[in-house]
Amino acid sequence: MREIKNRAERLSQELVDWRRHLHARPERSFHEEETAAFVADVLDTIPGMDVKRNVGGHGVVGTLEKGQGPVVALRADMDALPIQEENDHSFASTRPGVMHACGHDAHTAILLGAAMILGERFQNDEAIGTVKFLFQPAEEQMDEANKTGALYMIEDGALDNVEAILALHVCPWLRPDAIQVNAGASMASVDVFTGTIRGSGGHGAYPHLGVDPVWLLSHVLPSIYGLTGRLVSPLTPAVVSVGRINAGHTSNVIPSEVTVEGTIRCYDEDVRMQLTEEIQKTFALANTFGGEGECVVEHGEPALMNDAMLTELLQASAKELYPELTVKWEPFGLGGEDFAHMTKAARGAMFFLGCQPEFGQYDLHTPSFQIDERCLPKGAAILVASTEQLLQNTGVKS
Repeated sequence: MREIKNRAERLSQELVDWRRHLHARPERSFHEEETAAFVADVLDTIPGMDVKRNVGGHGVVGTLEKGQGPVVALRADMDALPIQEENDHSFASTRPGVMHACGHDAHTAILLGAAMILGERFQNDEAIGTVKFLFQPAEEQMDEANKTGALYMIEDGALDNVEAILALHVCPWLRPDAIQVNAGASMASVDVFTGTIRGSGGHGAYPHLGVDPVWLLSHVLPSIYGLTGRLVSPLTPAVVSVGRINAGHTSNVIPSEVTVEGTIRCYDEDVRMQLTEEIQKTFALANTFGGEGECVVEHGEPALMNDAMLTELLQASAKELYPELTVKWEPFGLGGEDFAHMTKAARGAMFFLGCQPEFGQYDLHTPSFQIDERCLPKGAAILVASTEQLLQNTGVKS
């Protein structure tokens, strides 16, 4: 363990350089050509690494294999967000309207570091088995087929024969001397609803002569916000939020149609199906008042389910490497993560790695997001140590 920690620390500058290179050159979901090429070029420098490009789109899979043993996978996401960066550091995004505001540049750098360290340990006969390094595109967005990069990589065979898969996510509410872990449901399923309410519209001065869909919406919205905590137990994590309402073009014309878009998040699959059904009923309320309402729900990734054994392994490895480390046991919130598709296909777990800078908190998906780069070697060391524990355990499937 000490050598893994020391090697990760010696790799710190490379980790920072890789992360800053990627941060300055962000690419949105399904457009990660340069990022994938950079990753593949680094992997190609590691002796014994087999590198496959264009896996599930722009995905890259590096494989180390030596002797007989378990097959373990490590995953990082590579895509950036459609956000204009507001930081002024020297490596700020050079691409207008695109930014690594969710730490995927850090995830990618950390996994490259883990690949570098494990490559050396395989060469020195300090590790035996198979490790697959999955650099995934398109975590942030679905395409027209309602799929993200995780599903495409799975369909392309990236998880074939994998017995366990691990991942991390940087965490802006924890300092680099802490991690957050949780067994079981840890992040939410993500569904998007689009509701439409139709009336007849009319002149704003004569609302009584028509059916006003905005007025109809005033009856629907309280029902939407009443779904959680009323039809769903307050003890069950779930939320329904409206993010967009679109209606009308001018002040004195009652529109004929209103569209509403929002998100449904929860941990439990039965609750997910219940909320899907109930939100469709809420839009049907418009029919009671002379209008017409309907709602379509598109299902995204499922809830992230962390395997209990792998979660315990991650935190135990982290504490052995860094005895002073604080370990917070708590679900990660109602954000979504398409790594959940991978934990359905193989036994898996994700942990949150503290990255909060010394001064201030810079939240995910914001224009000012930034990290304390001292988290990078810690993330790499924890992944390597946990992987080696799995490689030494022939009973990974048990």
